[in-house]
Amino acid sequence: MKKKPTSKDWLPLSRGRKGAQEVPTGDAFRPEWLDFERGIRVGNLRPHERITQILKHRLEEEYGTGFVTDRWGRGVYWQWICWLPRADREAKPVSNTINFGCAKLYISIDRSKRIFQCGLAVERGFAGGTPSFPGILLQPDWDWHRLMKQCAAGTALDGELCRLVNREGFTAAIVGAGGRTWTGKELVSAREVRDAARKAPRDAWSGFDLYYPMPESEVRATSGYDLVQGILGAFSEVLHVMNACMQVTLAPRLSPSVPGSGTPSGKSRAPRQEPSGR
Repeated sequence: MKKKPTSKDWLPLSRGRKGAQEVPTGDAFRPEWLDFERGIRVGNLRPHERITQILKHRLEEEYGTGFVTDRWGRGVYWQWICWLPRADREAKPVSNTINFGCAKLYISIDRSKRIFQCGLAVERGFAGGTPSFPGILLQPDWDWHRLMKQCAAGTALDGELCRLVNREGFTAAIVGAGGRTWTGKELVSAREVRDAARKAPRDAWSGFDLYYPMPESEVRATSGYDLVQGILGAFSEVLHVMNACMQVTLAPRLSPSVPGSGTPSGKSRAPRQEPSGR
């Protein structure tokens, strides 16, 4: 009996093409690739399965601008991965070839606490001395200076930071030697962040993290695609704080009308450039 034709027989473009590269939307991601013993699995996967490719693709689709991927780690499992807007780096007059000076979106696993982190990182690096690693000495055009300037009572960043930490379950931290962490309803003002940052040793690496902590049990109970969606949701929540730090700001193609509402509205806007320097 002759097989009844289907739409695929009539529409040649609907047929799969051999060798066609799959789009890294996140559908192929698996939660077990967030390994709380070894790190974030990136190696021995196809390109559309890698979280590096997935989040880069989704961020560039969301914001309509290029992102640079960076990481700490090597081999199959990486410990820390970040994405930073290329335009923000290129706008820097001194530091336009390095990533340390830029605010960045990141993911990481705290293996000691069994927590997956996704959010914002702004590095200070070394404020003095002669660090052995090139490019990590704080420069005048780094985003860190904008962060510190905004860490004051009554600023737009102050309100957003307190909202995220005190109401939305995010964690804020000065990381590195002499660091401090704020969770729950512990943050009274962003000025506390600036005061803690000033106590960090100048001859040691330091930085600021703002992240959503996801316990291992929650990761295991979530599908891979929903994890990707959750990471992107956390990135969206920290966007206003990130923009307060950057030279070239980001705007989603469909912008949330109210922080935390998750309701898209409005039209696409191009990235906006701020004056260089502090």
